[in-house]
Amino acid sequence: MGKPTGFKEFGRELPSKISPKERIANYKEFVSLYPEEKLNEQSARCMNCGVPFCHSGCPLGNIIPEFNDAVYRKEWEEAYTILSSTNNFPEFTGRICPAPCESACVLGINKPPVAIEEIEKHIIEIAYQKNLVKKTAPLIKTGKNVAVVGSGPAGLAAAAQLAKAGHTITVYERDDNPGGLLRYGIPDFKLEKGVVERRIKVMEEDGIVFKCNTEVGKDISPEELIRNNDAVVLAGGSTIPRNLPIPGRELKGIYFAMDFLKQQNKRVSGIDFKGEAISAAGKDVVVIGGGDTGSDCVGTSNRQGAKSVTQFEVMGKPPEQRTVHMPWPTYPMLLKVTSSHEEGAERHWGVSTKEFLGDENGNLRALKVVDVTWELDVMNRPVKPTEVEGSEREIPCQAVFLAMGFLHPQHHGMLEQLGVDLDERKNVKAREGVYRTNVGKVFAAGDMRRGQSLVVWAISEGRECARKVDEFLMGHSALESKDAINMFEQVF
Repeated sequence: MGKPTGFKEFGRELPSKISPKERIANYKEFVSLYPEEKLNEQSARCMNCGVPFCHSGCPLGNIIPEFNDAVYRKEWEEAYTILSSTNNFPEFTGRICPAPCESACVLGINKPPVAIEEIEKHIIEIAYQKNLVKKTAPLIKTGKNVAVVGSGPAGLAAAAQLAKAGHTITVYERDDNPGGLLRYGIPDFKLEKGVVERRIKVMEEDGIVFKCNTEVGKDISPEELIRNNDAVVLAGGSTIPRNLPIPGRELKGIYFAMDFLKQQNKRVSGIDFKGEAISAAGKDVVVIGGGDTGSDCVGTSNRQGAKSVTQFEVMGKPPEQRTVHMPWPTYPMLLKVTSSHEEGAERHWGVSTKEFLGDENGNLRALKVVDVTWELDVMNRPVKPTEVEGSEREIPCQAVFLAMGFLHPQHHGMLEQLGVDLDERKNVKAREGVYRTNVGKVFAAGDMRRGQSLVVWAISEGRECARKVDEFLMGHSALESKDAINMFEQVF
C-alpha cells in the first residue's frame, strides 16, 4: 500500500484525450499518458483492503495492489516484474480491456475505483522505455516442438509461455501478418499496430517462428503438424459472424463488421486487400449491434467521413448505475459510452430490424425497423421481446455493418480434417483446466474453445493451456499458474 490515506486524498482521474474533432482526422491513438505526479496520485488510491477482490475480477489474476505499491514508490522494474508474472501483454490489456478488475475494486463500493487499467498501461510503457522488456526463453532447449495455430491473443500467450519453458515454437497464421484480432480486428485508434509489432519482435527474439499466409487445412495439413510436432495448440478464435437473414439481405451495402474493420486496418498499414472496397464515406451508416465491435465500426465510419452514423441494439437500454441485480463485486452490465460514441453517433436501444430495403439497382437504401420491449425474469434478465404496435418505420441508410457477435470457429478445413469433438455451441470441446481435445496431443484455447470473449480471457486461456501442454510434454511445469498470489509470495 503506497499511501494509507491516498484513497481519501485523491479522486479518480483519467489521462487527457485529444478532442473528438481533432482525433477523427486520423487513425492514431489519442489518449495521453499521466504526468509523473498524477500517476503517483492514482497509484496512491489503491487501499489496503485486506481481501483484494480485484484479483478475482481479473481473468489473469493480476497482482494489482502490489504493482500499484511499486508504482507509487517508482520501483519500475519491480512493478514490471510483478505485472509480467501474470500478464504477457499488458500493452494490449492496458488499452482495450473493459477492466473487470475495476468493477471488483473494493474502493468502487462507494467511490470511483482505482484506475487499474491505465496504471497497467503506464507500467509496460515505462518498462519499454527503460529496456526492461527482454526475451525470457532459456538458452538450453527441451528438444520439444510445439505448433500453435492462430496468432491472436490466445495463440501469442500460449507461444510466449511455451517458449519461456524452453520449447521450440512455430506459430501458423493464415493472414499476412501475426496478431489476429489485435492486428485486424481492433482499429488503430484504439491499438496502434506498432504496439503489436513491438511485441512480436520480442517474441521473435525468444526464438518463436511465425509462418504467415499459411492456413492449416489448406496450405498445410493438420496431420503434418501432428506428425512433426510433440504438441499442437489450436487458438484460431471464434470467426464465424452472426448473420441477420431477413428479407433484402442480398442487397449491396450490407457487410459484416469484421470485413469492414479488417479492410480499414490494412489501409492504415499500407497493405493491399482483395475484394470490394468497403467505405462509409458520404453515406448514412447504420451499425447493428451495441457491443465493442459495433463501437469500433462507429469510430471507423466517422473517420472515413460518413454522412451520419446510427447504432441499433435490440436489447433495452442498460442502467447507468448498479442495480440490486448487479451487486458488487460482480461485473455490471451498465450503459457504456465509448470514445467512438463521443465522436458522434445516434444510439437507439430496443430496435429490431425487420427488412433491408433496396433501390432499383439492388443497392441498400433503408431499413425497416420496429421498437421492441422485453419481458424480464426475476433477475431482471430479458427473456422475451414484444413489438411495439405502430412503431414500424423506415431508416434511410446506404451502408449497414452487422456487429452482432460471433457464433463459433470455422469448421471447414482444419477442424473437420482433425476430427476434433465440438461442444453444444459448436466450439472445440476441451474441458477448462485441461484444454486437451479428443485428438492425441492436440490442445485448444481461447475463443475457439470458450466462444467469443474478451482479449484478457484469451490471454488467460493461452497461458493456462501452455502450462498443461508443458506438463504433457515434460511431466511437470514450472510455468506460473493462475494462482498468482501464491507464486508472488514465493518469489517476493
